[in-house]
Amino acid sequence: MKTKYLLLAVFGLLPTAGFAQGSIHGVVTRVDPQGDSTPLAGITVTLSGIPPANEAATLTAENGSYEFTGLAEGTFTLRVAMDGFQPFAKTVVVREKESAVQDIKLELATVAASVEVQAEAVEITARSEEPSATLTDREFPSLPMPEQRVTEALRAVPGVVRTMDGTLNIKGEAESQGMLLVDSSRMVDPVTGSFAVGVPLAAVETLNVYEAPYNAQYGGFSGGLTTIETKAPPSQWQYSLMDFVPGARGKNGHIVGISAETPRLYVGGPLIKDKLNISESLDYVIRNRPVRGQPWPINESRTRGFTSFTNLQAILSPRNLFTASVTSFSMRTQFADIDSLVPQTASSNSGTKGAYATAAESRQFSTGTLLTSFRYSRVESNAYGQGGQALSITPEGLGGNAFNNWSRTANQFEGSPMFQFSRKQWHGSHELTVGADVVHQYYTGTSRSRPILILREDRSLAERIDFSGSNALNGAQTEVSQFAQDHWTLSDRLAVDLGFRLSTQSNGRTAAAAPRLGFAYALDRSNKTALRGGVGVFYDRVPMLAATFQQNPTRVVSLFDNNGGSIGAPTVLENAYLDSRSKDPGTSPRNTTWNLEVDRELTSNASVRVSYLHSQTSSVFVVAPWSNGARSELGMAHSGNSRYREFQAAAHYRAGRRVDLNVAYLWTESKGSLNTLSNTYVPFEAPVIRASMADYLASDIPHRVLGSGIFHLPKDFTVSPVIDAHTGFRYSKVDVLNNYVGRPNSERFPTYFSLDMKVYRDFPLPAFAGRLRDHRFRIGVYSMNVTNHSNPHDVFNNVTSPLFGRFVGFQHRVNGMLIDIVK
Repeated sequence: MKTKYLLLAVFGLLPTAGFAQGSIHGVVTRVDPQGDSTPLAGITVTLSGIPPANEAATLTAENGSYEFTGLAEGTFTLRVAMDGFQPFAKTVVVREKESAVQDIKLELATVAASVEVQAEAVEITARSEEPSATLTDREFPSLPMPEQRVTEALRAVPGVVRTMDGTLNIKGEAESQGMLLVDSSRMVDPVTGSFAVGVPLAAVETLNVYEAPYNAQYGGFSGGLTTIETKAPPSQWQYSLMDFVPGARGKNGHIVGISAETPRLYVGGPLIKDKLNISESLDYVIRNRPVRGQPWPINESRTRGFTSFTNLQAILSPRNLFTASVTSFSMRTQFADIDSLVPQTASSNSGTKGAYATAAESRQFSTGTLLTSFRYSRVESNAYGQGGQALSITPEGLGGNAFNNWSRTANQFEGSPMFQFSRKQWHGSHELTVGADVVHQYYTGTSRSRPILILREDRSLAERIDFSGSNALNGAQTEVSQFAQDHWTLSDRLAVDLGFRLSTQSNGRTAAAAPRLGFAYALDRSNKTALRGGVGVFYDRVPMLAATFQQNPTRVVSLFDNNGGSIGAPTVLENAYLDSRSKDPGTSPRNTTWNLEVDRELTSNASVRVSYLHSQTSSVFVVAPWSNGARSELGMAHSGNSRYREFQAAAHYRAGRRVDLNVAYLWTESKGSLNTLSNTYVPFEAPVIRASMADYLASDIPHRVLGSGIFHLPKDFTVSPVIDAHTGFRYSKVDVLNNYVGRPNSERFPTYFSLDMKVYRDFPLPAFAGRLRDHRFRIGVYSMNVTNHSNPHDVFNNVTSPLFGRFVGFQHRVNGMLIDIVK
C-alpha cells in the first residue's frame, strides 16, 4: 500500500474514496458465414482505458454475457482476441451513472488482414501519433518469412529498410538510434542501442512502427519507434507447434545437409480458472545461411539458439490486473559477417544471451487509472575471430583473422509509473496522462585487438595498425524522464495532441526539453477525408558504447613505401572526446520531425494515403582521426548530423473475404555523417576509420515500390506475395589505404527486385486428436526471390584491383516447406 501512495505522490494526487457507477455490458456471440449467432462462454473480454496498457478483463458467462461495473466517466476500448476469430475492438463512451450496452459479434478468421496503411475511415478523435504501419498476429502466418522473426516482418513495412549489412533503418536512422518497446518496456542492447533478440513471433499480438510518434510518453531515440504488444495468456488451453520439419540443403541434385530447423511452440491456458492464466512461447533455431561468392562447403554462417517468453496474468479484480513476464534467450552465430569478400577465416563469431523480466500492475480509481511497471534486463554478448593471425586487407577483400575480440555484460533497471486521468470537459474533452521513466544501466567488459595489415595489389605492406592500452571496459549511466500528454478533442472534426517530455542523462544532456504537437482534422463531414500532422522534438539516449569510448585500445598507425621503408614516425591516436575534456560525451543527439498526411476513403473497399515527412538530427556522435599538428587523436565528437525526407503514396484494396492488397510508393532522401558511432563500432569495429565526411548515406534509395497481399483461392488455398523493388544501395570507391576516392557513396548497386511468396492450406485434425481436435493442420510452401533476380550483395570497390567494379554475392532463390499445427 505504501508503494501505491508513493507513486501517486509523484504526480501530486491521491484517488478519492468510492467509485463511479458507470458500467458496460453486453453479449459475446459467434457469427457464422450464414449469419447465425451462437453465444460464447468463457471468452476473455478486455477493457482498456488510455493508454491501452491500463486494462481489466472478465470472462463471459454461459449465455455469453459480460459486464464491467464501477467505471469512471470516460472513453474505453473493448477488445476480444481469440484464436480462430477475427480480432474485435470497439471504443465505448461511459457517462457517470450510466450503463453502456455493447454486444460483441465475432467472425471466423477466414480472412487475414494485411499490412495496415490506415486505409479505413478515419476516426478524428483518434490520436495524431497513429503508427505508420501495423502488423497483427493474423498477418504473421501469411507473410513469407523463412526465419519467422519479428525483425524479419519489418521488411514488409514502408519506411523500414534493411541495409546490406542486415541492420534495420527506420526514418533514415540505424536501429541503434531507434527504440524497440515490448509491452512499453525497452528491449534494446544497453551497450550499443541495437534491437535485442526480441520475443518469439507466436507471442506477438501487435507490431507497430512509428516514424512520427508525437506522444510524449515515448523517448530515448532519434530514429524510428517499434512497439510490440504481446498476447495475453488465453482463458482456455491452446497449443501450437510450427516449423517442426527441418529444411534440407541441396547441392547438384543431392541433399548435403540441413539448411534450417526452426521449431516453434506455443502453449497457454488457465492455472486458476478466471483468476490466473499462463502462456509459454519457445523458438529454437538451427540455421545455415549460404553465401554466394565463397566456395562450398566453407561458404555459410551458422546460427544456433533459442528464445523463450513466459507470460503470467492475474485478474485480481475487475479494476486490478497484474502481469509478469520473462524473456530468456541465447543466440550464437559462427562466421557472422561472412560475404563474398570476407571468407570464414577472416570473419567474426558473435554470441548473445540474457533475460528480461517484467512486472506490471494496472489499477483503476475514480480519478483515473494507474499503471506501474518494473523491468530488469541482463545481456551478455561477445565477438571473436577464428584465430590469432593479423587481419590483412587487400584490394580483393580480407584475409587472416578478425582483429577485434570483445565481451560485455550489461545490466539495466527500469521503472515506469503512469497515471491516466478520467476524461475532463473544458472547451472540449481532455484525456490527460502524466508519467515518469527511470532507467539505470551499467556494464563491464573487455576489448582486445590484434594488428591490421593493409596490403597493395602486389601484396607489399602499405599500412600497419597496432593497438595498445588497457583492455578493460566499464561504464554506467542513469536517465530520468517525466512527461505530460493531453489528447484534446475540440469538436467531432478536430483533435489535438499536446505533449511535453523532460529528461536528464548522467552521460548526456542534463536537461533535455522535448515538446510535441499533433493534430487530426476531418476535411469533410462524412469523415472520409482526414488531414493529420504534427511536429516534435526527440532526444536520443547515450549508448554506453559512447560513454566508454576513451577506454578502447589505442590505435598506432604506421605507413610504408613501395620498398617496405617507413614513412615518418608511427602516429599514436589516443581516444578522446573532442567536444568535452570530461569523462563523458557531454550531450545527447537531438531530432526534430514534422509530417503531414491525408487519408481518403474512396469506396467501402478502397482507400489511399499521401504523406510527407521531414526528419533532422543533430549532435550525432561521430568518430574520426584528428590532428592539430602537435597532437593526434581518434576523436569522438557530437558534430554529426543527418537529414531524412520521405514522400509516400499508399493504397489499400479489400474485396470481400477474397482479396486484401496493399501497394506503396516511396520517394526518400537520406543524407548525413558517414562516421557515426553505430557505423564504426556496431555490430563489429571497423578495421579502417576514415576522415569524417557527410554526404548521401549508403542506405539512400530514392525510389521504392512495396506491395503485399493475401488472396484466398478456391479449395481453401491462401497465396500471399510480397514485392519489393527499389533503387540500388550506394557504395564508395576507395584507394589502396581504403580512403575515399572522389565523392563518397557516389556509386550504386543495380536496381533491387524481389518477389517472395507463400502458399498454404489448412486441414482439420481428426477426432482422435483429443484436445487438439479444434486445431488445424497447415501445409504450405514458400519461395524467396521467386524470379531468381541477381540482387548482388557485394562489389569490388577498390580502384587498384583488376576486379574493380565487379558485382558479386548474387542473391539466389530459396524454397522451403512449412508444416504447422495451429489453432
